[in-house]
Amino acid sequence: MNLPSSSISPGRVASLHLHPIVSGAPLQAVGEIEVVAGKGILGEPRYFGKVSRRTGKPRRRQVSLIAREEIAGHAAVLGLESIPPGAVRANIETEGIDLIQYLGREIQIGEAILLFYEGRTPCHQMDAICQGLRQLMENDRQGVMAEVIRPGKIRSRDLIVPT
Repeated sequence: MNLPSSSISPGRVASLHLHPIVSGAPLQAVGEIEVVAGKGILGEPRYFGKVSRRTGKPRRRQVSLIAREEIAGHAAVLGLESIPPGAVRANIETEGIDLIQYLGREIQIGEAILLFYEGRTPCHQMDAICQGLRQLMENDRQGVMAEVIRPGKIRSRDLIVPT
């Protein structure tokens, strides 16, 4: 059953994380981030301001998101009590929203608007958390990648609302 968008309850930001300068080191939990249109998260060394070598234009990989419910489901399948926030290396962990259903759509999170454009590709570091996690995260069970359309601040507990 399709409900009108006004009756869909919004999701929330569960936690925010920044990649470290040293590749593979743990992500840093933060209370808020600032996103810049066409560039990504200010101060994020992994994605911010990167340009395509092929086109010379800004790369679309600017912000990564995953639902805490998805992470909890993977943990349960793998027999883990939990997977800690930030361990799956997403910038924004969410709750209460199915991110994949909004691929191709603009979503307001806090002051910003992001375009969810593709599913995340799970990397080999997922199996370092627990063998088999990478495979579980395939086929629309891994979160989404987004590009910043409208700049602004995103804080923990901010609402996530399709526009």
